[in-house]
Amino acid sequence: MTILYGIKNCDSVKKAKKWLEQENIPYQFHDFRSDGLSPVLLQEFIISADLPSLLNKRSTTFRNLTDDIKNNLTDEVMVEIILAQPTLIKRPLLKHNQVFLVGFKDSQYQETLL
Repeated sequence: MTILYGIKNCDSVKKAKKWLEQENIPYQFHDFRSDGLSPVLLQEFIISADLPSLLNKRSTTFRNLTDDIKNNLTDEVMVEIILAQPTLIKRPLLKHNQVFLVGFKDSQYQETLL
């Protein structure tokens, strides 16, 4: 089973979707805005990919955080802010069997999925 996590209007997510469709790889899309993000799902992400690599520090959402939050990013704070604002997760996040890929890189997808 392949699941693509992200938000539908993200350019990187669009590229990943296009790649999957061109390669005829069936997948399920999980939109963080409409489908949400549970603590259990976030924990699964954290176990498979380390927490700092999941946090998208280039996002508008991150830039809008207070300096107090940005300067005190413990694991607990990161979990709390990601659960409150799932768009802080680097996108897309692809789960294929038990492998997680953060971000979209054509070569990484080829190596993992083909």
